[in-house]
Amino acid sequence: VQLQASGGGLVQAGGSLRLSCSLSGRPFSSHVMAWFRQVPGKEREFVAAIRWGYATTTYSDSVKGRFTISRDRAENTVYLQMDNLKPEDTALYYCAKANSLSRGERDYRDWGQGTLVTVSS
Repeated sequence: VQLQASGGGLVQAGGSLRLSCSLSGRPFSSHVMAWFRQVPGKEREFVAAIRWGYATTTYSDSVKGRFTISRDRAENTVYLQMDNLKPEDTALYYCAKANSLSRGERDYRDWGQGTLVTVSS
């Protein structure tokens, strides 16, 4: 499965963006799709994840209540709706796929290219 992330851009603090991650094939119901982000010079950080079949979700504390992860099974696409964006959300955002629900980067074998989100103050 190949992943293609898109939707990044420049937005003012308090604004919204929606990221998309298109999959070249359909994941199994047990597979998990996630978003991570990385700022240059820092480690990649878990943002949110969703189980493909049952849509079980989990979020990092830093985005809980502001970001929403969802998936469209018909379109083989995962979304990250980001509301009330803050300058500290500025990062390169990656989508990834794993075999089980995890917040650990090492559990994700398939990665898309990053899409840049810049939040101005």
